[in-house]
Amino acid sequence: MRIDVTASVLCVIDVQERLVAAMADAERVVARCRRLADAARLLGAPAVLTEQYPRGLGRTVPSLASVLPAPIEKMSFSCMGASAFAAAVPVGSVAVLCGLETHVCVAQTALDLLASGRDVAVVVDAVTSRHAIDHEVALRRLEQAGAVLTTSEAVLFEWTRTAEHPRFQDVRQLVR
Repeated sequence: MRIDVTASVLCVIDVQERLVAAMADAERVVARCRRLADAARLLGAPAVLTEQYPRGLGRTVPSLASVLPAPIEKMSFSCMGASAFAAAVPVGSVAVLCGLETHVCVAQTALDLLASGRDVAVVVDAVTSRHAIDHEVALRRLEQAGAVLTTSEAVLFEWTRTAEHPRFQDVRQLVR
């Protein structure tokens, strides 16, 4: 499966203050999510942001909240439990997933998206869990279930497809 920018929806899942504080590799994950959000904005790909129980877990970290649409608040671990999320990711699109935590909200969202007939790409350098074992096992499980594992840099270059793309130089700057 190629990840086409015209059929992609960037899904930034639960990158919230209290969750980020507890995560392994939090700084890298937030930076990679921001890279994806910036590229989506440059290239015109829609993006959706979720927050899991924000009253308890805090709001989205400011560096992401400033470049993404207003968050969809949810209580279910799967983002598909929020009707606004499901509506934002149409059947036939590729859901490009990043955020927290790999084995909980990201995994359950990916599994539900796959079950509903949508394609899923999990950006492995833009997801994490508190414990490495949870992260690794979740990635293996998602790949077996049919999700495509990729990296943020790979997504950016698939979205532009060619160095002749009119926004390629702008996107290339995000990789530096």
